[in-house]
Parts: sequence; C-alpha cells; structure tokens
Amino acid sequence: MKLRYQFRVYPSASQQRELAKAFGCARVVWNDAVRIRQDAHRQGQRVPSIAEPAKTVITEAKKTPERAWLGEVSAVVLQSSLRDLQASYSNFFASRKGSRRGTKMGPPRLKRKSGRQAVRFTKAARFSVTADRRLRLPKIGGVEVRWSRELPSDPSSVTVVRDSAGRFFASFVVEAEDKTLPRLDWEGTDTGIDLGLSCYAILRGRKIKTPKFFRRAERRLKRAQRELSRAQKGSNNRRKAKVAVAKVHARVADQRRDFIQQETTRIVRESQAVYSEDLN
Repeated sequence: MKLRYQFRVYPSASQQRELAKAFGCARVVWNDAVRIRQDAHRQGQRVPSIAEPAKTVITEAKKTPERAWLGEVSAVVLQSSLRDLQASYSNFFASRKGSRRGTKMGPPRLKRKSGRQAVRFTKAARFSVTADRRLRLPKIGGVEVRWSRELPSDPSSVTVVRDSAGRFFASFVVEAEDKTLPRLDWEGTDTGIDLGLSCYAILRGRKIKTPKFFRRAERRLKRAQRELSRAQKGSNNRRKAKVAVAKVHARVADQRRDFIQQETTRIVRESQAVYSEDLN
C-alpha cells in the first residue's frame, strides 16, 4: 500500500527563492489552463481536455516574452500541476454524476499567491536523497531535512509544501507493507468510545480529558490579531503580522493533530475491537 511520510525541511535563503519561483510557475500554469477551459465554456465551444492546453500553457508559453521565465524551473513541476488539475476536474465531474462519495465538489478555481503553496516532483525529475541525508531537487539543490524516521522504500514522488506560517515540508509517497497487528486475546480488550462535552471521550475504564490548546494560545492570538488590524494594508508590516497570526493557528493545529494521533494509536494498540456511537 502507499503511504505518505512528511518531514520538516529547512531550505536556505537562495533555495527559498527558487522554491518561490517553482510555486509561482506551477500556479500560473494551473490558472492559464483553468482560464482556457472557462473561456471555452462561456463561449459555448467544446471544452478541451487538460492534455490539449498543455502545449499552449507550457511549451509555447516558454517561447513568449511574457512567459519565458517558465523555463527557469523544472518542467516536471509544471506537468504535475496540470495532472493535479486533471484529477480535480475528474473528481468534480464524478461528484456531479453522483459516482463520487462525500460532499459535492465545485469546479477547480484560480489559485492565489497567498496561503498554502505546493509543488510535486516525480521520478522523472530525478530527485534523490544524498549521502549526507539532504533532499536534492532539480534546479534547487540539496535541502536540509529533519528526519524523524526512515523511509520504508524509495519514494515515487515528493511534494514540497510551504504553509501559511512560512514553514516548509517534504511529503514522500512510498510503498509500505501492510502489516497486521498481533491479536489481543486477554479479557477486556474490547472498548467503546463515547464522545462527550465535559471530557473529550469516555472509554472502557478511562476518560480522555479535553485538551485546551486554543484556550492557552488565546492571549498570543489576540495580541497577533491586534497587530494585524493596526497594520496598513499592502505593507510589509501587515505581511509579517499575517504570518504571526498564522503561526499561532499552526501551533494549535499541530498540537491537536499530535493529540489525536497519540490517542488513536493507543486505542488501536490496546483494543482488539473498538465500538463508537453513531451520532447520525
């Protein structure tokens, strides 16, 4: 089965500039392809597939003065952006037909510069992990990685993500063996989960207290939001204040994610069967 292994990366200042170019080029290619399909739909013409405008928004665009800078980044990044757009349209049409489960999806929209940015490198890009444990990316170089565990196999692709708080992550897709946990045969290994309000959850024999991560961060968040509201729109101080607010939210989200992962792992390893209530 395929799994994702995510690690924090620390690119240098020059590598951050190169990654910013890759983020921008991938975003421009995505937006150009979306506009081509939107214009064809408005004019009542046949909507082209993603493969048709690929030549226009990548190959031919590089020859024009307005888009010549697309050649400064790896071509795999641009092609991956269009493949992601194709998958987004496929999910949208499947959602409209009812063949895709879950909430209804809307059509792909134009991407903005702010917020989360990501680019994907496949094996065609020839990325690698060097002997000194750095992630070498085409036209970017060796990026420092904070390894927390070993990869089970060679990755088939890696996605470099920059979140709204300015942090960088590398997400590897790897093949891993599907291992079954050992059976628990002793008495009392079945448990039920009852979600509550005064406490997070009640299990057989113990309670999980509600963590108050957001309450603890309210003072810092209030201070950061006050600085953001006072900063002038479009200024560098406002941009820095937005990052400061995003960092507070990112820390709370990380704490909640870590709490959920630890508790669910403990429940699975201590229980042979888990029963939960159906609030529906």
